[in-house]
Amino acid sequence: MDIGIALPQYGGHARAEWIVPFARQAEEAGFDWLWVGDRALAPVSPSDLYPGHTAQDPYPRGFRTFLDPLTVLTAAAGATSRVRLATSTLNAPWYPPLLLARTLTTLDVISAGRLVAGLGIGWLRDEYTAVNADFTRRGARLEEILDILRGYWTEEVFGHEGPHWSIPESYVGLRPARPGGPPVLLGGLSPAAMRRVGRRADGWAGVLLPPDMEAGLWDLARRAAEEAGRDPEALTRHIRHNVRPGTGAGEIAAVLDGVRASGADSAFIDLQQCVAGPGEALELGTRALERLRAG
Repeated sequence: MDIGIALPQYGGHARAEWIVPFARQAEEAGFDWLWVGDRALAPVSPSDLYPGHTAQDPYPRGFRTFLDPLTVLTAAAGATSRVRLATSTLNAPWYPPLLLARTLTTLDVISAGRLVAGLGIGWLRDEYTAVNADFTRRGARLEEILDILRGYWTEEVFGHEGPHWSIPESYVGLRPARPGGPPVLLGGLSPAAMRRVGRRADGWAGVLLPPDMEAGLWDLARRAAEEAGRDPEALTRHIRHNVRPGTGAGEIAAVLDGVRASGADSAFIDLQQCVAGPGEALELGTRALERLRAG
């Protein structure tokens, strides 16, 4: 199983001077993936609570400072040569899909085909209000975005006419680094989201869950793939572990070992809520990786 780590991007870790050295040192330490997330707002009175939080503490405090995910990945791409670069997840319905396609393709080219596009729909209605997008139609918008991305990546002359966007037929000279474009992962935990993974995606950008719950969700995706005439064995599973303060390297390695035993293709650790700064995150993450690979 491949192991990744989240790039310094939010809270006290959102320091521009750390992105490049962190990416370079993480690759040298043996990490296989570098990941970023996506947040646009930290409302004073939010419309929704982050999972596991309360009205008094509605979301992680670090969300008040959040660097743009694709800019961070671009900086990391220039500092590395081997690691894959991924999003978990980019909230696709916030973005005009034509511009999203251009940006993702550019990043894929710059990184020589190392981009993996993890897309989701988010949980905070305030963010949709701020970008003038319909929260209630976010699943349908994502479906249409997937159509646009696939067309942009595979057709030399591409146009689109759909319920949310209209794109006149145009020449597309910007080609992704590999035929068909970057692999697409989809996030989500609902039955509808998992069925979409099976029908439309290359894999699932998941999060650490109780084993029975994760197995049930994964089974939904696999069955949806089979019903759509796709090979369920081709789906990949990538699990995010948001590490809590006070967790040691041995505990992190044990969690990752459990993820490996579940059959996941990769896992990554986000230490930005665990330690004070990027240097500590890289040190702790590297020690956990060494323990995991030592057996």
